[in-house]
Amino acid sequence: MPHVPHTLDADAVRTWSSLAVSALGRAREEIDAINVYPVADGDTGTNLLLTAEAAAGAVEEAFAAAAGAPSLQECVRAYARGALIGARGNSGTILAQLLRGMADVLAADPATPLAPLTSVAPAAPETPEAREADAARSLAAALARGAASTYEAVAHPVEGTMLTVAAAAAAATRTVGDSPAAVARAAYDAARAALAHTPEQLAVLGRAGVVDAGGCGVVAVLGALWEALSGQHPAPGPVLAPGAAAAAAAGPVVGPEPCSHEGEDGPAYEVTYLLDAPDGAVGALRDRLDGLGDSLVVVGGEGLWNVHVHVDDPGAAVEAGVEAGRPYRIRITHFGDQRARARAERVQRAVVAVVPGEGLAGLCRDAGATSVLAPAGEPPTTAALLDAVRRAHAREVVLLPGDASARGPAAAAAERARAEGVRVAVVPTRSAVQALAALAVHDPDGSFDEDVVAMTAAAGATRYGELALAERESLTSAGFCQAGDVLGLIDGDVAVIGAALPDTAEAVLARMLGSGGELVTLVLGPEVPDALADRLEAYVRERHLAVDTVVYRGGRHSAPLLIGVE
Repeated sequence: MPHVPHTLDADAVRTWSSLAVSALGRAREEIDAINVYPVADGDTGTNLLLTAEAAAGAVEEAFAAAAGAPSLQECVRAYARGALIGARGNSGTILAQLLRGMADVLAADPATPLAPLTSVAPAAPETPEAREADAARSLAAALARGAASTYEAVAHPVEGTMLTVAAAAAAATRTVGDSPAAVARAAYDAARAALAHTPEQLAVLGRAGVVDAGGCGVVAVLGALWEALSGQHPAPGPVLAPGAAAAAAAGPVVGPEPCSHEGEDGPAYEVTYLLDAPDGAVGALRDRLDGLGDSLVVVGGEGLWNVHVHVDDPGAAVEAGVEAGRPYRIRITHFGDQRARARAERVQRAVVAVVPGEGLAGLCRDAGATSVLAPAGEPPTTAALLDAVRRAHAREVVLLPGDASARGPAAAAAERARAEGVRVAVVPTRSAVQALAALAVHDPDGSFDEDVVAMTAAAGATRYGELALAERESLTSAGFCQAGDVLGLIDGDVAVIGAALPDTAEAVLARMLGSGGELVTLVLGPEVPDALADRLEAYVRERHLAVDTVVYRGGRHSAPLLIGVE
């Protein structure tokens, strides 16, 4: 169905963000398949989609937070910030900077006049035509600023990439100004034309017979912008060079003659992180990282930055961030693993488990599951879960959300994955110990339905407990607690309030074993001594002779103690 055309306002940005996600979702596999620059790792389409999803999610949050509808300025700031925080990979980071540059113009003080375009004379703001002309000039200026900012963010810009496509789109809008839709159409058409010429500008693209993958993403995003403003559908799919369609059908391209840093002789790791740092510290950071590797992109501003670089020494890249400020959401990826996954056939079945600690994540990986780390109180996003499902690279996926707060994102991720042809079932686990119980009975060789039923039954037969510290005085289901009290939760409700962790833990375990059990699972937090596990194991041996006990370390981010009774 055609979309209702919008003027350049918050609703237009909201529609644009949604259509961009849809366009990149449709093109993701094709873009991944033709990805040869800067690294032939087959993930450019995925990274662009994840970035767009994070940006669209921020727009939805802006609408939810506004009493009515947010202003255009609030909406474009949210769109850019969401992309910055959620940017993935080289291409996603550059897309985030393109949106930020556009937001710098569109979120500027509406009272600040813009210089008229060559063919547009200043008009009185009272008429609808004048307002449309003003909006057209704003959009053209935003596209120009966005394209220029992408060149500023990249340490060593290369032509024939998404930078070139964005610059061509911006240049085409300089003399078009009767409406925002006309500006968007001119940008889209110019981007498609520029994309078709990228194999002539970048040798590695020409050898592979494909256009630039990141440039395909820019075309998709600009096509979504034109659709949002005009209500008309852009031509289906990104433009492909001769041979690119065949390459896409054959799978990810790994060129036989990769150039410098995108081949297997280049840097071994991709390092990305968010960075809280003063703007003045970023120049030195750029210089330091530029000396460590290549494909350096640093985007952001006003104290928040997204850093992307390819290096052989990932520790040094992170240390550079520590010297500049506070790095977090650190992600280190080995290109060899990415290439192997891109080349590999899909496995039949995989498990994706959400866990609250790094030790549990390692435990799940050892059991063959793809883990998603989600510290207590920080449920994973739909984008993170969908990314994990894709990384599992399977035809069938069993998703273990591990916490009630993750059920919504898990259901949304499953729906998106099903639309991409993956069979997904969500087992309604409410604790990491239930996820461990489900994982223990996972049978990858049995039928999918039987496997899901068995995992669901194992999770449902596991009572779960948790110990936490009260942050403030409050009324609980077990009575009043004071700040600093130890809370013992059973199946999500406070059952015991105590002064000391060992006594409270034993009281919780006693209640949980009161109705029987065969196996006790203890997951200790990073600061909990082994003596607590020894005490609880001794209690089980003395009081419940037929019950076995296993102990794991939850690792950083996990709760002080998790208890499972199967």
